[in-house]
Amino acid sequence: MKLDVIKLDGGKAGSVDLDEALFGLEPRADILHRVVRWQRAKSQAGTHSTLTRAEVSYSTKKIYRQKGTGGARHGSRKAPIFRKGGVVKGPQPRSHAHDLPKKFRALGLRHALSAKAKAGELVILDAATLADAKTANLAKMKSELGWKRVLIIDGASVDANFALAARNLDGVDVLPTMGANVYDILKRDTLVITKAGIEALEARLGKGGLK
Repeated sequence: MKLDVIKLDGGKAGSVDLDEALFGLEPRADILHRVVRWQRAKSQAGTHSTLTRAEVSYSTKKIYRQKGTGGARHGSRKAPIFRKGGVVKGPQPRSHAHDLPKKFRALGLRHALSAKAKAGELVILDAATLADAKTANLAKMKSELGWKRVLIIDGASVDANFALAARNLDGVDVLPTMGANVYDILKRDTLVITKAGIEALEARLGKGGLK
């Protein structure tokens, strides 16, 4: 697969051959769904907590006499049947993370890249570098290129000026290659990868691995 390479100013910078194993697959929704679900479950805080009968703060005194009230027999105000009583089998703090094989995660990343390529939402950038860390300059370039919600993936590291300029732009995310993930790729309308990012992704996902 061959795609044109552009510069930040919109000019052309040749073309690049993309690896079919990364960008030419037929996207499968079931694979993408499993990887996204794994990502979201792993990032879930899991801080939900309820008080059990033993943790509710109330007196342990018997609330009323055993017989002669005409009501049901009760001893503790902490019983779950009462308002503000303990909760039975309520959620407790825990991790929601579950396992997903490393090769399957790599496969999901390939399918996400292929999905963007097939949808025509993949842009190859010559380099994501700026002389000055000016947000206004980058915002103007973004507008001229027609990008709205965009994820930019660079090589092993992100240019410091570019990262600073993009930090305060709404709808713009910048990640190094090691930060590329299925959820962020699918969440944005346009995926922009630099030439250095393409080389790093091919090295990272080559031969069925995920490094």
